[in-house]
Order: sequence, then C-alpha cells, then structure tokens
Amino acid sequence: MWLGPEEVLLAGALWVTERANPFFLLQRRRGHGKGGGLTGLLVGTLDVVLDSSARVAPYRILHQTQDSQVYWAVACGSSRKEITKHWEWLENNLLQTLSIFDNEEDITTFVKGKIHGIIAEENKNEQPQSEEDPGKFKEAELKMRKQFGMPEVEKLVNYYSCSYWKGRVPRQGWLYLTVNHLCFYSFLLGKEVTLVIQWVDVTQLEKNATLLFPECIKVSTRDSELYFSMFLNINETFKLMEQLANIAMRQLLDNESFLQDKSLPKPRRPLKNISALKRDLDARAKNECYRATFRLPKDECLDGHTDCTLWTPFNKMHIPGQMFVSNNYICFASRAEEACHLIIPLREVTIVEKADSSSVLPSPLSISTKSKMTFFFANLKDRDFLVQRISDFLQRTPSKKSCSIDREWKWNVADASILVTSHPLAVSPTSGLSHRPVSFCAGQVPTASQGLLKLFRRNSEELSGPKGAKEKMKEESWNIHFFEYGRGMCMYRTAKTRELVQKGIPENLRGELWLLFSGAWNEMVTHPGYYADLVEKSMGRYNLATEEIERDLHRSMPEHPAFQNELGIAALRRVLTAYAFRNPTIGYCQAMNIVTSVLLLYCNEEEAFWLLVALCERMLPDYYNTRVVGALVDQGIFEELTREYLPQLSEKMQDLGVISTISLSWFLTLFLSVMPFESAVVIVDCFFYEGIKFILQVSLAILDANMEKLLQCCDEGEAMTILGRYLDNVVNRQSVSPPIPHLHALLTSGDDPPLEIDIFELIKTSYEKFGNLKADDIEQMRFKQRLKVIQSLEDTAKKSVVRAVSGDIGFTMEELEELYVVFKAKYLMSCYWGNNRAAAARRDQSLPYLEQYRIDMEQFKELFSSLTPWACGAHTPVLAGRLFRLLDENRDSLINFKEFVTGMSGMYHGDLTEKLKVLYKLHLPPALNPEETESALEATSYFTEDVTTEVACSCLAEEKGTSPQDYRYYLRMWAKEKENKKETIKDLPKMSQEQFIELCKTLYNMFSEDPVEQELYHAIATVASLLLRIGEVGKKFSNRPTRKSEDCKANSGQDPVSEEESPTSEQSQNSAVEQQPQADHEDKASVDAQPEKTQQENQTLGDGSGEGQGSPLQLLSDDETKDDMSMSSYSMVSTGSLQCEDIADDTVLVGCEGSSAAARYGSTIDTDWSISFEQILASMLTEAALVNYFEKKVNILQKIKDQKKVERQFSSSSDYELSSASG
Repeated sequence: MWLGPEEVLLAGALWVTERANPFFLLQRRRGHGKGGGLTGLLVGTLDVVLDSSARVAPYRILHQTQDSQVYWAVACGSSRKEITKHWEWLENNLLQTLSIFDNEEDITTFVKGKIHGIIAEENKNEQPQSEEDPGKFKEAELKMRKQFGMPEVEKLVNYYSCSYWKGRVPRQGWLYLTVNHLCFYSFLLGKEVTLVIQWVDVTQLEKNATLLFPECIKVSTRDSELYFSMFLNINETFKLMEQLANIAMRQLLDNESFLQDKSLPKPRRPLKNISALKRDLDARAKNECYRATFRLPKDECLDGHTDCTLWTPFNKMHIPGQMFVSNNYICFASRAEEACHLIIPLREVTIVEKADSSSVLPSPLSISTKSKMTFFFANLKDRDFLVQRISDFLQRTPSKKSCSIDREWKWNVADASILVTSHPLAVSPTSGLSHRPVSFCAGQVPTASQGLLKLFRRNSEELSGPKGAKEKMKEESWNIHFFEYGRGMCMYRTAKTRELVQKGIPENLRGELWLLFSGAWNEMVTHPGYYADLVEKSMGRYNLATEEIERDLHRSMPEHPAFQNELGIAALRRVLTAYAFRNPTIGYCQAMNIVTSVLLLYCNEEEAFWLLVALCERMLPDYYNTRVVGALVDQGIFEELTREYLPQLSEKMQDLGVISTISLSWFLTLFLSVMPFESAVVIVDCFFYEGIKFILQVSLAILDANMEKLLQCCDEGEAMTILGRYLDNVVNRQSVSPPIPHLHALLTSGDDPPLEIDIFELIKTSYEKFGNLKADDIEQMRFKQRLKVIQSLEDTAKKSVVRAVSGDIGFTMEELEELYVVFKAKYLMSCYWGNNRAAAARRDQSLPYLEQYRIDMEQFKELFSSLTPWACGAHTPVLAGRLFRLLDENRDSLINFKEFVTGMSGMYHGDLTEKLKVLYKLHLPPALNPEETESALEATSYFTEDVTTEVACSCLAEEKGTSPQDYRYYLRMWAKEKENKKETIKDLPKMSQEQFIELCKTLYNMFSEDPVEQELYHAIATVASLLLRIGEVGKKFSNRPTRKSEDCKANSGQDPVSEEESPTSEQSQNSAVEQQPQADHEDKASVDAQPEKTQQENQTLGDGSGEGQGSPLQLLSDDETKDDMSMSSYSMVSTGSLQCEDIADDTVLVGCEGSSAAARYGSTIDTDWSISFEQILASMLTEAALVNYFEKKVNILQKIKDQKKVERQFSSSSDYELSSASG
C-alpha cells in the first residue's frame, strides 16, 4: 500500500536492499523469507515485541536523491507481489519524469505530491467504510488477517500486548480479540507460537492469581487450558473477552448472530486506537446494564449519562447520583444503593426548563410531568447540550393522548356494546362481568376489566376481622407512601419502598405494583391494541404449542375457584396462546401456565400478558425454552452460592444430588408450585421488585433453616421430603383470602403437628443473612454458568447425535465425534463468515438434535474436498455436488449430520461392491444434474421406471411435506426404517452411454497423482473398452418394437436378465447383460420421425491417431464404425495411453446440446446403449489395480486433523521469486 511519505534516517538498519535505481530503493526486512541467521531472529523478535509495522509489511520502497542523506518511505507491502506492483508503477510512470528535474528538492517535492495524490484517489472510494477506525487499528487488523489467515469479514475488536504461559515460560506477544476468535502470536528467537480459538469452543473464562502465575486470565476449552498475563489493563481485556464469549454462547443458544448495532451512539470525539466494534460492544454492555437496572423495554438504547444531584422532597435533600437519558426515558440512580431510583417516561413529560443558577443550586433543570410532579436536577456539567438532547427526543415521542390516563377498548357481548376502562390505578368492577351471559369462546376478543380474584372472591369473614384490619393498614401505608413519593411510573423508589414490599403488597394494589416494578406497564402503554390483535390472529390456529396449552389448562391451579370454570380457563388460554404467537422460539413451556394463572388473579388479561412478556424475556431470560437454559444457569449460581455461604451443607447436597432437583421447580414457578398459594404470592411480590437475587437469597435461607436435618439425610428422597414438608408449612397469617388447599400437603407427617413458618419471618431472615447479594455479581455469575451450561448441553447433543447415527454407519464413535465437531464448525462458520445470514435461520431449536445443524451444498463441497478419499482434482466439486444431491432426500437443499456421515461412510467403509455402488449412483439421477447430460428428460424418465427405495421415500416425503402432518404416515415410515431392507445390486437401474462416459471421466480424475496412476489408467481403459463393447452387444436385444417395451414396462420396472457369451473376449463370458427397453416419449417421436434409420447412431471411444501419448478421446460416426467393426467393439483406448486431462478437455458431454455435439464429433449420443451395475462390477474385478485402489483403507482421523490445519492457512498471496518477477 502507498504511504504518506515519512522521513527515514537510517535506510540500512535492519533492512536489506534488493533493488535500486537513482531515485528509489526496494528493501526487505532482515529475517523475513529464507535465511537471516541470528540477525534475522533478533529482528523478528523485536518486531513482535515492539509490534513493529514491519511484521505485517516486510517490504518497503524508499525515495532518495543522490546528495541527500534523508530517505522517504513511500510504499510498503505484505508480499513481494504487492511491492513489485508498486515498484513497477514507479519505474513506468515516474522515472522518466524525474530525470528532467535539475533540482533535487523539486524531485522530492514532486514525488511526495504524486504519492499524496495517489493516496487521496484511493481513499476517495474507501472513505465511508474506514473512517470509523483509526489508522493504527487498521494496521493491527491487517496483521491479524495476515498472521492467522482470516477473511475480510472477520472483524478485529481489539488487541493487547501480553504474555502467554507455555509451561513455566512466558511468551511475550500480541492477543487479538476478533468477533469469532481469540488469537495469539509470539515470535521469540526463532520460536513461533500461534493460537487460534473459536469463542464457541470456550468452556470457562477466569481472572485469577496463583503462586505460579501472576494476575492472569485463564481460558479453558474442552482440550486445553491457556494462561495469559502481564496485561496493561487486565480488567478491560477480561470484560471484553466475556462479552465476546457471551455473544458466541447466545449464537449457540438461539442463533442471535452478532451484527453491528447501527442505532448505537457514536462518540463525539473519535477514540484513539479503539475500533468501531469495540465502541459498539461497550455501548451494548452499557445498554444492557441500563435496561436491567430500570427494567426498560429491550429496544431502549442509552444515549448518554452524566453526574448530577436530584432534589428529593420527601427528605428535603440533594442526592448525588447519575442521570441517564435514552430515546424514551430519563432515569436517575443514586450513588448510595437504595437511596433513590427514578424513572420518567418522556411520554409523561410536559415541560423541561432551565432554572436560574445559584451558588447553592448550580445549573438546575426542572422536569414536569402530566401527573403534576416536578423533578429538580442540579450540578449538571453540560446542561445546554442535555436540554437539547431531551428536546430532540421529546419531538420524536408520539404526541398521542397518554395511555396511562384513559385507556379503553370495546368488545361485543350478546349484541351489546360494552365500554370498559382498564386503568390499574383506578379499577372499577363492571356489573356486566359479574353476571356471566358472556361467551368467551366466540371469535371476539373479550378482556376482563380486573383480576379474576375480585370476580371469584368468596364472602370471607376475614375481611371484617383482624386480618381485614391488617390489610386496610397495609393499604393505608401504601397510600401514605404514594402521597409522599408519588404514584405510577414516576414514583421515587427508595429503601422505604422495599420495606413496604417485604411486608406484603395489599391484594387491591398487587396488580398495579407488579406492572410498575417489572416494567411491564411501559410496554403495555406503548403498544395499545397489540394484545387484542394477537388474540384475534391466534384464534382458531393450531400448532404444537396450542396442543400443549390445551393439555395443561386444567392443571393450572385447579384448586382455585377462578380456574374451575370456563371464564378463568378461557382467559388463561388466550394469554398463553397470544404469547406463543408473539414469541414462537419459546412458544409454550411447562410452568408458564402456573405463573400466568397467578398473574390473571390480580390483573386483567392484557396486563397479565405484558407481565408474562417481562418475565420470559427480561426478568427470567432463557428460562422458558425447550432446554430451560436460564433455569439451569441460575441453578449453577445457586450451587456456587451454597458453596460460598453454606460450605458444610454444599458437600452433602452434592453427594445427594438434591440441588439440581429442587432448584428447577423452585425457580421455574417462583415457588408457586411448592408453597401454599398465599405465601408464594408474597415471594412473587418481592421478586418483581428485586429480581432473581431475591429468589436465590430465599432459597439459601430455606436450606439454612433445614441444615441440621439435611446433614443427617441418607438419600435424595429423604432430603426432598424434609424440604417439601418445610415449604408446605410456610404460612401467611395475614392473608385475607380463604386458604386454598395445597397439593403438596400430603407430605406432612402425621406424627407431630407440623411447625409453621411465617413467610414474613422467612423473608426477613433471608435479608439479614444473605441480603448482601448484588445484582451485578449475579449477572457476572450468570455469564460464567452460561458458558458451562451451554457447552454441557452441546456435549449432550453431540453424544445423542453420535449414538443415533452410530448403528448404521461404519465409523467408530471417536471418528463420529470428530466428524460432528467438523460438521458443526462448518455450519457455525457459515453463520458468521457467510455472505448472508440465512444460515442462522436454518437452525430450529425445537427440532431434534440431529436436525439442528444442517449445511448447504457450498459448505458440503468444502468438507468433501478436504475429507474425501476420492480426490479428483478440479473434478472434485462436481462429484461433491452429485453426492450432495444423492444425500438430500427431502430436496430442501440442506443435509443433516446423519446424511453427511452416510455419504462419507460410503466412501470409507464397505467392500469394493459397496464403494462402487456409491460411485455408480453418483452418475445417475438424482445425483447427476439434468444440466449435466444432454438427454436429461430421457435419463430422468429412464431412472424413474426403476425407482429405488431411496427415491421412492424421498418423493413420498416431498409430497407429504405440503400436506398437514399425518402421524400414521410417520409411523409407517419408522416401521420401514426398522426393517433392515438391504438394497441389492439388482435394484440399481441401468446406466446410459452418457452417464457411463461421465463415470469414466470421474475415474480418470480420481486416479491422477496416485502412486500407481499408470497402472490404474491402463486398467480403467481396458475395463471401459470392454464395457463399451458389452453395451454394443446388449443393444441388439433392446431394439424391440414399442408395443413390447410398453408391455414390459407395465409388467415390471426391471427386465429379465439374459446372458450372452461374447465371441471376442473371455472376460465378458460371465457378465450378466441385463436388458432395459427404452419407452420414453422422445424415443418414440424420434423413431417415428426417422424411419429410414436402421439403428440409433453410435458413440464409441477411440484413439484418433493411434500414436503418441495422451491421444484424446474421439466420437466416431456410423460410417467409420461400419468399416471397422473391431473399432466399435474393442476400442484402441486399451493401450493405456489415455490421460485424464484428455477426457476432461476433449470429451465435452456435460450440459451441451445434442446438435452442437453432433457438429463437433459428427455423431449424436447412442440412446439404446446401456450397461448394468453387475456388468461394471464384474469387469472391474478382473483388474487387480482397481480392486486394490478401492479396497485400500484411509484414516479419516488424519484427514480431519489435516483439514483443521488447512482451514486457517495464511490467506496472503505467496511471494514469488525476484528472478521471475524481473524476468
């Protein structure tokens, strides 16, 4: 590349001059290329340690003048080819011009101006893409690509100087973190270390310090543990590594392929040596933290944050903290935890104004809302800019009437139009709903105006007793809190709020506060009508999720009166079905019904729906999917916390294996399925305010309370009984609802009266003992556990797939596991290196493990070329394409792992017959593409007359794919699979002359570069000419009247086998010559149109000149064959002089028109000629060289090892010698 001219004082230091003229020098870095000696080793080491640009560009061109001692670097290159191109341009375009100048200063000025002009011209086109990344960073990215052979699409995120510990010796070098790989390069005194690790292979990332290693980062994969240390900023490096590994895990989990988030803010001042990707990743991490802290919707993007103070009227103080501004919200978080949190939706804002500054209140800003609240911020550093940003966002905020004041919708009930307001702040029961003339199963979209608990509350004496008084006191406490701290979304959230939540939320306020604390209220008011539309669209639609929902509806809190009738069941059905249609990746998961039924008791349908969205998509991420990954991750955190807080019990629990059993049911249903309802609902109150942190601390408190009993347990069952009995007796003595019988009450022992545990005491204990858990720490632990869980699930998937395919395949378990790793890596590579992201869409998590990873033809060709034992040079991709079509039975242009290894096994395992059978099939439809032969239609119809079991199944599958699922069809298919119906060689259709010539071409290509290629060529030439002759003889029997052929076709697809002794060759005496009539419409047409022809024209292989090596194949006309019968029956190809290049270059049969072939060769293809598999096999067996070739064993593990090495070979163009360049 051209460089802006830079001054170089010592042109000879560490460089060798290779070319020179009066004005320019071409130099090579010492130690690069061959030789170099000790000096070269030292220079190479210096370049790596000091990160010299000479590592990536070991060639340069200097400008010089005769009398000046100063040199100017004008170009550099990573290869000799690149630098020679620049050198030749200078010689051709500048040398003559420069010789005209008299003054050396003018020469230098002219050269510098010219180079600057070239650079400007080049940059004009590249400016939009590259302006974000600074020059130093681009250079590092170039080094990374050159060093590790990465393609252009692989983006560098950042790079760091560090040491890699190999044994006890640190290797100083550079760590490159790319989107998909961790790479390290070191070169010290001739010893080179190159590491490339995919993020998807990382099983553990740890930052620790040991006696052996200083503070270091440990990267674990399934095979190795790597240690990196001596970072300038180890925390920044580790955080970035975590982010990249996390993105890779997300990709494995749900196909969220990494894309640059275009909506992320760009910094006002470009950061030196920071890539656009690094900036975006940092912004992404801040966004996630911001959304989690304030429970905001998933599409909210943080614009910026600034230090400030907030005036809190409830305690008359200015609280220091940070203000966060995003597209739709202004938020505040105090520095002291729990002092104050505030969320102001911009849809609620009416006025933003700058107040007068004073020494007491510098740079104040007041924000007023529709609910008549005003918030004062002060000590803002850049107030004017902040006000401008808020104004911009306010202008973009929809100016519709606030949904929080008067949201309303209609539905038709018994031809009457009823209007119901649904505002959680002021819920009024509707008389129309109390009487039930409503048909909830009709096509309308009805919605209850309130929670089901209010509709189904039985007359309880508790409301007038001491419990009722306690409930009213709670309500009064909350009303006072609302008066002091505000009500609704803009409420000041403080330690006082948490105290009130811990004491239990009153039943009348539960729905409202759940919506506020979870953030579901924000999503509901910004998506009016969304739920009603979803319900309408999902009505009457059926799929697997709706079937599961129907099955579980009556199991959802059957003990509660609200779900003992159609009203409650119908509401639950609509909410769950609507969510399944909103999020098909989750659809429906067990435990969602239990949680949703509780939400419906306190909220109307739409509110319950949005609470479910907040729960599944934000508060409990990945919990409710097919593999419950989120719950398994939090289970891992629970085990880790047990080890930290209850070490004595942890060991016992591990031995009993209890934690994994209990935690899933506790976490997935938020204790609703294991505790009495009145108690569990208090847990849900605290969960919506605190998040998963609260569930973990309560779980620890439960284990702590039962520690003594658990330590004495002998088995898992006993431990489960103890914990079950304890949870059954957690009571809520303040509940005003009548007690609901709990299903787990059967566990209670009848010997002693059970000891009751007050839920509020349990919550208080959990805060006292384990309240120091931090949400940030839990997120950090979630990342660590996610790596472990997803990798263990991937290992399980691998074992399941390998077990599923191992019975029918000849490979060992070890070979299958290695092949699975290669197959999966190829799929993942297409996700992040492919031109489009369609590959990611191909993976459906709901499918069985075997079907989840599937590759297309291009990926298969790459794998085939590196793993096949049948290398065919330039012909390999053609053969790979044919095998792919043969394996792709359902014609969806994708193959799964089983199909892939079936194809590979056909080439590696079995005897000569099995391998030849695979090769034979590759030259018949469907493997042979219609475009690859002239008589495509003829060949296809010929093939379908002799339908093999394989093709019949694929056609059936294709046909079935368009109709609704028929389970009986699948049962029949499975039954067929169970039958070990071995395909015999009799089932294989005959091969036409064209297809046979294609087979010969393939064999000639396969044998090139083989150690005994001449023997093989001689053998195949002998066999080919013999088979051509057999085909000629067989032609006499196939030339029958059309009527007979139709009769044969009606009777059976396979003709009787006739035998005939060949009068000229002993080799054909035992060959069975099967007859296959041609009954194609095109044949009939051609016979009718040309009755004067006695026979179809023939095509034979012949030696054109009869002398010289490598004589090409020629197609001879009828006239030539009439004169020389021996030429047609036994071709002169058998001299063994035929070369594979001749077939490839001269016999152009693939995809050409019949007329053009006739024009070139003076003949058309002989359509009556055919040959059977048995005849080919019998002929092949006569040649020892061919038998040995197909019988020899090839080690696929070695091929896989080589494939992994080759996969990332240096992509830079190889240097070519000076002599050839200058010549």
